[in-house]
Amino acid sequence: MKFGFFGINYKNAPLFIRDKTSFTDVRKVEFFQQAEEAKVGQCFILSTCNRSEVYFCYEEEEQFTRLREIYKEIFPDVLLDDYLVELRGEEAYFYLFQVTAGLESLVLGEDQILGQVKEALDFSRTMGYSKKEMNKIVRSAITCAKRIKTELKVSERPLSVSYIGIQRLNRACPIKGKKALVIGSGKTAVLALKYLYEYQAGHVIVCSRTHDHAKRLREDFPGLEAAPYEDRYEAMRQCEIVISATASPHLVVRRDKVVIERNTVFLDLAAPRDIDTALEKEPLARLINLDTLQEIVKENQRERERLVEESRHMIEEALEELRIWLLQSRMDGTIESLQQRCRGIVEDSYEYLNRKMDLNQREQKLLQKVLNASLQRLLREPINELKNLETREQQEEYKELVKRLFQI
Repeated sequence: MKFGFFGINYKNAPLFIRDKTSFTDVRKVEFFQQAEEAKVGQCFILSTCNRSEVYFCYEEEEQFTRLREIYKEIFPDVLLDDYLVELRGEEAYFYLFQVTAGLESLVLGEDQILGQVKEALDFSRTMGYSKKEMNKIVRSAITCAKRIKTELKVSERPLSVSYIGIQRLNRACPIKGKKALVIGSGKTAVLALKYLYEYQAGHVIVCSRTHDHAKRLREDFPGLEAAPYEDRYEAMRQCEIVISATASPHLVVRRDKVVIERNTVFLDLAAPRDIDTALEKEPLARLINLDTLQEIVKENQRERERLVEESRHMIEEALEELRIWLLQSRMDGTIESLQQRCRGIVEDSYEYLNRKMDLNQREQKLLQKVLNASLQRLLREPINELKNLETREQQEEYKELVKRLFQI
């Protein structure tokens, strides 16, 4: 059995191509059925916004080629030759383990992909196209990914400036129960609102030059107060937290117009700056801006990259265990045949002795157990030897030998 992969992802295909190669459940079943006709009985499909990938077990190169053609036929309106990436053997295994751990994701170490891999495997197994080998391969990748996330905590090194800013703000002034003002209503401002609600801010006010935009945000953020942009300085007087994230080319929070009556933390998420840096000199004010946050982002990125290198060792360890299991599993059929032969001998011997001896029910059960235990003891060492063969050549040699010796 060989292992292969092909597909597209955000690294090698633009968004408009990825949009056209998304697998619906119907398309997945169609692909599985055609794969089975090509004598490929084990595969699973990982289809997300960032990737459209197929992983499969195969025997001959012709099967690999046919499966790739089936993939292209599923999406006849897309010219895929310039985008398809394919891997075989060790490279395919390693790639799957990296994908599952989030090491091939757009956001390095993200957690969502792990659930997507689980769902992809569950769907394939439910449809009958993931059997013993594929289940083992993917579950090994999932187990390894969980270990990487638990021990290295790659995903706990955030790269989002907004999220890092909120984290710093929360350390400087715990958000829960506090009154906060957000200036702006674009994507960054909306993200800041989302985080404020997650951190359970007490009351949140939003100010925007486009007041209608601010009012519409109340549909997504219950209890949000929308105030006119020109009233922003008055709103600040009520708040312990002020976040500004506009696209304005000039300052929207000027030192000479701010009245600070309590300890207040200002978070500036805009470039160019929204908040006057002169506020840093105010004893009741604390200013956090992009200069500080960008350096944290860079440091987190460097740390993530270091952890990724460390995770490769964990993947290699897990792959070595998988290689051993896959090698040993090739002898499962021979071992099962041997055990069936053993059971047949036990049954024949028992029937013969039971006819010759006057045994009660208890003695009959005891006789069966003794006969079975004796033959199993005889087979124990040969079976262990079969399981520990180190090469496929040895396995094939021993398979033939066992067939001749035991007539199976």
